[in-house]
Amino acid sequence: MKALVGWIAFAFILVCLICSLMVEKLQDVVIWSLELWKWWLLVMVIFSGLLVTNWIMHLIVFLIERNFLLRKKVLYFVHGLKKSVQVFVWLALVLLTWILLFKRGIKRSELSQKILYYVTWTLVSVLIGSFLWFLKTLFLKILASNFHVTTFFVRIQESIFHHYVLQTLSGPPLIEDAQRVGRALSAGQFSFQTIHKMKRDKVSAWTMKMLVDAMMNSGLSTISNTLDESVNDGGGEQPNKPITNDMEAMAAAYHIFRNVAQPGCKYFDEDDLFRFMIKEEVNLFFPLFEGWETGRIDLKSLRNWVIKVFQGRRALAHALTDTKTAVKQLNKLVIVILIVVTIIVWLLLTEIATTKVLVLLSSQLVVVAFIFGNTCKTIFEAIIFVFVMHPFDVGDRCVVDGVPLLVEEMNILSTVFLKLDSEKVYYPNSVLATKPIGNYHRSPDMGDKVEFSIDFMTSLERIGAMKERIKKYLDENPAHWHENYAVVVSEIEDVNKIKISLIVNHKMNFQDYGEKTKRKTELVLELKRIFEDLNIKYNLIPQEVHLCQRDTETRCLAI
Repeated sequence: MKALVGWIAFAFILVCLICSLMVEKLQDVVIWSLELWKWWLLVMVIFSGLLVTNWIMHLIVFLIERNFLLRKKVLYFVHGLKKSVQVFVWLALVLLTWILLFKRGIKRSELSQKILYYVTWTLVSVLIGSFLWFLKTLFLKILASNFHVTTFFVRIQESIFHHYVLQTLSGPPLIEDAQRVGRALSAGQFSFQTIHKMKRDKVSAWTMKMLVDAMMNSGLSTISNTLDESVNDGGGEQPNKPITNDMEAMAAAYHIFRNVAQPGCKYFDEDDLFRFMIKEEVNLFFPLFEGWETGRIDLKSLRNWVIKVFQGRRALAHALTDTKTAVKQLNKLVIVILIVVTIIVWLLLTEIATTKVLVLLSSQLVVVAFIFGNTCKTIFEAIIFVFVMHPFDVGDRCVVDGVPLLVEEMNILSTVFLKLDSEKVYYPNSVLATKPIGNYHRSPDMGDKVEFSIDFMTSLERIGAMKERIKKYLDENPAHWHENYAVVVSEIEDVNKIKISLIVNHKMNFQDYGEKTKRKTELVLELKRIFEDLNIKYNLIPQEVHLCQRDTETRCLAI
C-alpha cells in the first residue's frame, strides 16, 4: 500500500512537471522569481526522492551481494546501514536541488531572502543530523555484533549441537540406512559440521546475526539449513514439534530412548548411537550424560539431559531478548543526544545562538549539570556494566553480597533477580558495578565442604575405616563426584572432640542449586550411615549440675 501511494504521487508530480514545461500559460508562471517547473522539480525531489534512492540502494546492494557473497561481514553492514545511507543521499539531493534552483544574485524581498536563508541552513543541519544518525547506526551494529560474538557464540554453538542431536536421535537411523543402501550423508549432516567447526574469532557478523535469529525463533528443524553457508539442501523436512515445557522435554526423552535403545533394553550405548551419528559426533555427545563412564545411558540420564537442554535454550533465548532490549534502550538514549546536537548545530548555523544566547545557555547547562549530573554518571556506569563488564546473563545464578540470586531480567539501568524463595530483588546496575559478583554458571566444577565432629577417643582404625567408606561412596558415584577429595582434621577442641572437614568436588557448578543441594544431602545421609555402622559418636564433656529444692530451707545437691 505504501509503495502504491508512492508510485501514484510520483506519477502525479511527473505529470505536473511535464505540463509546466509544455503548457504555454504555465511556462510564464513565476513564484519568488522561480519558474513553476522548478518548483515541481523541487517537489519531486522532496516527495519522490526516497522512492528513487530506494531503487538505487537496491541496485547497489544487489551488486555488492554478487561481488561479496562470501564476505558475510560486508553483507551484514550493507543491509544494516542501507536505510541510513538512503536517507542521507536523499537529503543531500534535496539540499543540492535547493541550492541550484535558488541561485544567488536574484533580487528578492527581504522576507523571501530570510526564509531562503533559514531553509537552506535547516537542510544543512538535517543533513548533518542524518550523517550522525548513520554513524550511530554503524556504532550500534558493531557493538551488537561484537557483543553477541563475545558473549553468546559458544553458548549458541552448544545449543545448536544439542538440538541437532535431539532431531537426529528422534528421527530414523540415517547412518544405518546410508550404509545399508550405500549412499552419502545428507546435506543437513554437513551443515552441522560447518557450524561446529566455526571459531569465535573467525565468525562473521552476518553469520552471527543468523545464529541469534535462529536461537530466538521457536522452530528448531530449520536451523541447520538456514545456517548452511556452503550447501543448498533441496529436500523437504519432516516437521518437528517444539519443546515448550519440562513435561514435553520428558516426553521427548522417552520418545528418543525408545527410538535409540534396542527393544526391551533399559539402556543404550555407543553402538546404538552409531546408527544415527558419525563417530566424531558420538564422541562429543556421549560424555554429556551422567554416568557415561559406564558406557551405558539409561532413561533417567537421558531425561535429565533433555530437560537441561530445554532449560538452557530457554535461558539463552531470554538472554538474547534482553540484550536486544538493552541495545534498543541504548539506541533511544543516543537518538535523544543526536536530536539535541542537531538542534545546537542548527542554532549555530542560523546564527540564532549569538554570544549572549550561548552565555545564557551555558549558565543553564551548569544548572542542568548540577541537577542531572549524577543521573548522567549513573547511566554511563550502567552502560559500561551491561556492555563492557557484563558479569552475567539472564538465567545465570550469581552471588551478590553473599546471597545466591538468579538473574531474571537485564535492562540498561537495572537488573531483576530472584532469590531462592522466588522473592524479586531489583538492583541498579550502577550499584552492581561496585560489588564483587560471583557467577555459578560461568564457574567450572565447584567444590563443597561438610564439617562434623567425632569423639576424641575414636580409634585411628575407625577413622581409617570411615575414610575408606567415604572413598567407596564417592567412587560408586562417579557421575556426581570427582576422585580428588580430602578428609582434613581441622582441630582438636578441649581434648574432647575432633573437628573434621570433608572436602569434595562436584562434577557440576552450582547453577542448578537444587541438584547441588540434593547431592550434598545424599552425601550427608551417607555419612550418617557410616557413623552408625562404625559406631562413631560424639559425647559432651561431663558437666557439673546443681539441683536445688526451694522450701523453708534451700538445699542443693551437686551432681
